[in-house]
Amino acid sequence: MSRNFIISITNFFNNLERLFLPNFGPPPSLAYLVHQQHSPRTNSSQKLSLKNLLGDGVLWAVPKHRRSVEKRLNRKFGYPEYVWKPLREKKNLRPCQQCGHDHELGVLCPHCYDKVRQETQLMQDKIQSQLGLEPIEQEVIVLYAGETAEQATDAISGKRIIEMKKPRPMWFTKNLLQKSTQQSSETKEVKPSDLA
Repeated sequence: MSRNFIISITNFFNNLERLFLPNFGPPPSLAYLVHQQHSPRTNSSQKLSLKNLLGDGVLWAVPKHRRSVEKRLNRKFGYPEYVWKPLREKKNLRPCQQCGHDHELGVLCPHCYDKVRQETQLMQDKIQSQLGLEPIEQEVIVLYAGETAEQATDAISGKRIIEMKKPRPMWFTKNLLQKSTQQSSETKEVKPSDLA
């Protein structure tokens, strides 16, 4: 089958050459560009192999024609005569409890998260300026203005301390610094849940 395919391709190119260049060969400049040095081959099957025809090229499935703006809009919004897909209003918008900005349900408020992102960036810059870019093997505690390391000596022992020279934001509580993972329990009892 591959041999028939190769023969049909070569016939197609021969017909194209006869159409565009009926009596003459290719023009000299085109002949120079297309000219390839052929090494003498002894095996005829090697001459008609698909690998030799395509070389190192890869055939990709690409569109033959550009999709027009009208067709793109019809795919996006539908056809007014047949199926019309108008823009629909979002019904899952909720006001934020903290700042009052609207956001989608089930998504963090972008305005509140931007404040958290900026504060985190300030903390990272402060850690980088004091500790450098070396690997940090100990935990880092961030203390704001008015907080001292002596208030909780047992929690801070063996940890690196970074001091921020500004008051702690109201939304950034100290509970966020505590680990949320639970300690592994010693008992083997299994408590039932969701029985109702």
